[in-house]
Amino acid sequence: MGTTRKRLVAAAASMVVAVSLAGCGGGDDSTGASGTNQDQERTTATKGGDIYSLELSVTQTLDPQRTYTGRDIANEGRLFSRSLVIFPSGATDPKEGSTPIPDLATDTGQSNEDATEWSFTLKDGPTWQDGKPVTCEDLKYGVSRTFATDVITGGPNYIIGYLDIPEDADGQPVYKGPYTGEGQAEFDKAVTCDGNTITYRFKKPWPDFPLAIAALRSFDPFRQDTDKGDKSKFDAFSNGPYMLESPWNEDTGGTFVRNPEWKADEDTNREANFDSLTFEIGIETEVIVDRLIANEGDDQFAFTSRSVTPAQYPQITGEVADRAVNFESPFSNYLLPNFNRVTNLKVRQALAAATNRGAYVGALGGDQASTPSLSIVNPATPGYVANPAFGEAAGGDVEAAKKLLEESGETLPYPIKFTYPIGSDASEKAFAALKATYDEAGFDVTLDGLDPSGPYYEQIQKPGSDSDLIWGGWGADWPSISTVIPPLFDSRINLTKASNGQDYGNYASDAVNSAMDAASAET
Repeated sequence: MGTTRKRLVAAAASMVVAVSLAGCGGGDDSTGASGTNQDQERTTATKGGDIYSLELSVTQTLDPQRTYTGRDIANEGRLFSRSLVIFPSGATDPKEGSTPIPDLATDTGQSNEDATEWSFTLKDGPTWQDGKPVTCEDLKYGVSRTFATDVITGGPNYIIGYLDIPEDADGQPVYKGPYTGEGQAEFDKAVTCDGNTITYRFKKPWPDFPLAIAALRSFDPFRQDTDKGDKSKFDAFSNGPYMLESPWNEDTGGTFVRNPEWKADEDTNREANFDSLTFEIGIETEVIVDRLIANEGDDQFAFTSRSVTPAQYPQITGEVADRAVNFESPFSNYLLPNFNRVTNLKVRQALAAATNRGAYVGALGGDQASTPSLSIVNPATPGYVANPAFGEAAGGDVEAAKKLLEESGETLPYPIKFTYPIGSDASEKAFAALKATYDEAGFDVTLDGLDPSGPYYEQIQKPGSDSDLIWGGWGADWPSISTVIPPLFDSRINLTKASNGQDYGNYASDAVNSAMDAASAET
């Protein structure tokens, strides 16, 4: 997070669009810009100064165990929430950039022969913002919070499927998190502290566990006496170089300033150059880009994770282009039906056939913005193969969809509530383009655009949601296909009475779960 004198106009990132229907017979920014990677000069950072992050999407949470968007994972890790190991900042070599290095720990972990047990020893020196030391018990408590699935919602849940804890009659861990005490003894066997050394015991091999720690915030420490459960959502109690200056405002943002208890000589992974970072949120994308192009006042020291809109592409030239970054995104956009509501296979197949990926990409800005994909898995992810069930045609097959709907026996036009996150004008046009082809095929689509800062995820993560078709965006948590398919479709770690986790379509298949287990055992 070190500041440089090169300001970023926009992270003009591509979103490789897999506008495909998960299970149909088989990031939150939906307006990315792709193209040739643009090498950016890495300049020498200067100490001091104030910088500004301009964003449309409101931050969903500052709670490490609940954070699950790439932007916020990165921000928290560099600002206030340290982990046992971390990915190095500023690495230009992909292998180096995806290889963990020690952060709070003295090394990158020690495992037994079959990787079912991992131990890490905590350094002496790291402290919280009140000067108290970060302890092994803080690490243990942090990971325990993920099991409180009725309170700590929305975050990664890998640990639930791996930790060696017995299951109840519903196939869920008997441990229900730290707030009830139910099953506490079983958790205490699976995660133990011996002085400064924490040990995790798993029921199946987890050879890339250090990658999970480095990639996510869910294994970060959390001090029990600061935990207010759901009300800790925006507390951001710091053990890193920055801390909140005043309470976070969910509508407008907040400012992080230097944490006087942080020690630069102990934490060599973070440069901590700027004096303050102010997040200004809820600003329209077009306005953000216009401000950064103008490059006036404090905006000279501002940046954004938003993408340049198609209408603004012609302005990204000369000096402005020097301040922009264009790179291939690790994310894919995808659509999936709500299996609790769209129960007719023929209807799901018709949705898949009518999905006009070409029109979607065109509305986002064409090849400069996105490319159609043939899988939910991003092509850059190790293990990617094109899924033949998606078909080669990106334009959708209206006639095939009509035939499938006729065969379904349903009353036509078939009503569909299509829930998606609101964004830029380009993204609105993209969803309207999908609706047009669906309607032509025999559906009656109602567009249900919701604010991604709250209502959108609240809607799609409700087991009883009335959405029929849902937009999702996903990228591998670390370089492995195992961080795409299981997190999205393993019903055992997603579906509970309180939430459907990342399985927005409520998909459940014992056969698919078994296939994922078999694949995991092979790797």
